Amino acid sequence: MNEEKVIRIQDLKLHFITTKGPVQAVDGVNFDLTANKAVVVVGESGCGKTSLAKAILRLLPRNAGEYSGKVWLKDIETMSLSDEEYRKKIRWVRMSMVPQAAMNSLNPVLRVGEQVAEPMIVHYDVNKHEAFDQAAKMFQNVGVPVDFLTRYPFELSGGMRQRVAIAMSLVTGPDLVILDEPTSALDVLTQANIFNLLKRIKNELQTSFILITHDISTSSELADIVAVMYAGQIVEVSGSHRFFSNPRHPYSAKLMASVPRLRTKEEPDFIVGRPPSLINPPKGCRFAERCPKRFEKCSEEPPIYQFGEDWVKCWLYEGEGDQK
Repeated sequence: MNEEKVIRIQDLKLHFITTKGPVQAVDGVNFDLTANKAVVVVGESGCGKTSLAKAILRLLPRNAGEYSGKVWLKDIETMSLSDEEYRKKIRWVRMSMVPQAAMNSLNPVLRVGEQVAEPMIVHYDVNKHEAFDQAAKMFQNVGVPVDFLTRYPFELSGGMRQRVAIAMSLVTGPDLVILDEPTSALDVLTQANIFNLLKRIKNELQTSFILITHDISTSSELADIVAVMYAGQIVEVSGSHRFFSNPRHPYSAKLMASVPRLRTKEEPDFIVGRPPSLINPPKGCRFAERCPKRFEKCSEEPPIYQFGEDWVKCWLYEGEGDQK
């Protein structure tokens, strides 16, 4: 039985116009996500993870250049909608976001209850009393005391502000929530509490997540699927159980090798060199210059090789997987 796809992304591109040339921040991204699952997008800083989130949600900056591809949210092809249709039907109704540094994105002069209730008032035209009732339920779901509805953001701890931001993203009951580095500014204990909260919400509210992070070890707490991003492209998509034990792409293997281990004496590894410029990325495999397994064919653009639901974009698997 085929599982319902919450989101399907096909050849998504988002380039930014700069004085030095177009920055190919998202360059031909493909992946999909089934209901009640979490996909974790990992990669080094600057690889295009946050730009991918903005491309999916159509939160485009003024210097956006090429913006193309297909994004299906269940049965709706969102890229074909006008800006007004997208605002009314999709953004914060069926798809929402917890932005990077979310705990500092709350309006400091409005009580947090008003900010969580606002999406209900704007998108569902409910009265303020009903919206506050829904906000109170969301506060209970994310572990924030209901009496905090009347507090201002500065009266809350960092962890509580983060929970409020998550409540705001969930209050309209969206099909998909995108979380961009949701725990990057929090201490380790609070990070663990937030990830436990997200796991519970995924199971209880049947919500799907796209988690964007560079913290591989922490992401394993939530991941059902791992998508590895490098230089604007997705180079591997694998189920979490397989990925964390045996990643396929050489870049994925290097990322995993860089994570410190508690139960082995093995020293963390590192990746030589630096990521390529997204203004003028190399031809062929974009990781080739840093790859310990590169060979002559890596000068050509690698195809995608499919292994069931998993796939990898690497010439090493020629003849092994089914070419997509």
